[in-house]
Amino acid sequence: MEGHTLKSSLSLSRLPYRIDYAHPQAVTRFTDHLHAAVQQLSPGREIVCVCIGTDRSTGDALGPLVGSKLERLNPKGLTVFGTLDHPVHAVNLRETLQLIELNYQDTTVIGIDACLGQLGSVGSLHLGLGPLKPGTGVNKKLPEVGQLHITGIVNVGGFMEYFVLQNTRLSTVMKMADTIASSLYLTAVRLRSND
Repeated sequence: MEGHTLKSSLSLSRLPYRIDYAHPQAVTRFTDHLHAAVQQLSPGREIVCVCIGTDRSTGDALGPLVGSKLERLNPKGLTVFGTLDHPVHAVNLRETLQLIELNYQDTTVIGIDACLGQLGSVGSLHLGLGPLKPGTGVNKKLPEVGQLHITGIVNVGGFMEYFVLQNTRLSTVMKMADTIASSLYLTAVRLRSND
C-alpha cells in the first residue's frame, strides 16, 4: 500500500502525462496516472466525463466516440455527457455544464476532446491537471471544462483546422478512443474497489 501512496503523490506533480495510443502499455500506464490523479484530487468522488465534439467531423468525433464506448461499458461511479447520439459541442456546452453544476456537485469532472498538434505528436494522448479549454484549436471561445482533462492529438494543426479535422483518419481516432475509454473504465472500476 505504501508504494501505491507514493505513486499517487507523484502523479499530480508529473502531469501533464503523455503517451502514444499505440504504445503496448498505453492503457495500463494511462490508467495508472489517471487513477492516481483522481484519487489525489478527490478521493471517493464519482466521475463525470464531458466528451466534447461532433460526429459530423472525423477528427472532432474523438470525444463522442469515447462517450459512446463508456456508455456501453457502463461502469458504476461514472456518468457520461457527450456521445455519438447526443453530442456535447459549442451549441450546448454551456447548458450541459449548468446541468452538471446543478445535479453533480460532488464529482470529479473530466473534460475530453480532440486537438491538433505537430506531426510527430499525432496519436498522443495527454492527461492534464486543470480545465479543458475546448475550441482553442479552431479559434472558438467556449467555457472551460473539468478539474482534469484528456486530449488526443488527432491530426496536424496550424492551417485550415476545420478541413484538417474533417480529413482525419477514422482508424486513428477509433483506436485513440478505445484507449481513453478503457483507461476511464478501469479507473472507475479501481475507484469502486477501493470503497
